[in-house]
Amino acid sequence: MSGLQELADRLAQGVSLELADAPAIVGTPDLIAVGALADEVRRQLHGVRTTFVRVLEVHVEAIPAALPPGANAGELRLVGPPSSATQALEAVASARKLSGGGIPLSGFSLADLAALEPSSSDLFASLAREGLEAVADLPVDGPGDTGATVTRARAAGLRVDRMTVHGAAADPLSMVAAAIELQRTVGGFRTFAPLPRTLSTMAPTTGYDDVKAVVLARLLTRDIPSVQVDWPLYGPKLAQVALTVGADDVDGVAAVDSGTLGARRSALEEITRNIRAAGLEPVERNGRHEVIGEPSRSGRP
Repeated sequence: MSGLQELADRLAQGVSLELADAPAIVGTPDLIAVGALADEVRRQLHGVRTTFVRVLEVHVEAIPAALPPGANAGELRLVGPPSSATQALEAVASARKLSGGGIPLSGFSLADLAALEPSSSDLFASLAREGLEAVADLPVDGPGDTGATVTRARAAGLRVDRMTVHGAAADPLSMVAAAIELQRTVGGFRTFAPLPRTLSTMAPTTGYDDVKAVVLARLLTRDIPSVQVDWPLYGPKLAQVALTVGADDVDGVAAVDSGTLGARRSALEEITRNIRAAGLEPVERNGRHEVIGEPSRSGRP
């Protein structure tokens, strides 16, 4: 406990933790204690403010002709790896028409785009001209010279501000270290989602592992403003716990409600209720990180 107390004292003085402090965090079984430290950093950075974004995902190979009835999205996101540069450009053009130009358009993994063309610069510029605003995610465990690829994408006019983890890592600390290095060398990242986006059925992570990964991310990546958790991928319960141990942003809230469960079970009602139940204040944003809705005093969005 003395090691954690030393970390707590330094955090109270506004001193950032470093990778050298990781053994004290990783080595303790006291998840409550380190979770409280991560929550303290989160509150120093954001107070109780907790952002979320409603995302309408459309697959690169199946873009609808019109938005679904009742869609209310803060971000339209193209998902799935494009088979070619031509398909990527056509998908962006179709998605831009679908959005009507009013919904921020993101798409693809930077690793998937870089694999289409070794230089990538021309493709990035063409995607930006077609209306793509941002690359949806940058996997820190992706191949190649990631920093150089980010620089080319940004120079072409695309935002790259979200780091993710593609697969479950045997050592989550290595993913945090990769995020720290990218922020140090390239900069400009706004969010880091430390939980893997693909889950292994042979070696699944545990809830303890997932919470510790969020804790590590918040304690060691103070230079990255937001630690993010995925709502549909990890579910409301783990997402809510993550918000109490360092996370401050929720991705992927549904943009369309089925209507079968009633207004009290709508996606918007559910996310705001879960955030408030954690003692936090929900703030809706869009894909540009602009606030698009403030909660009412009554508790109703």
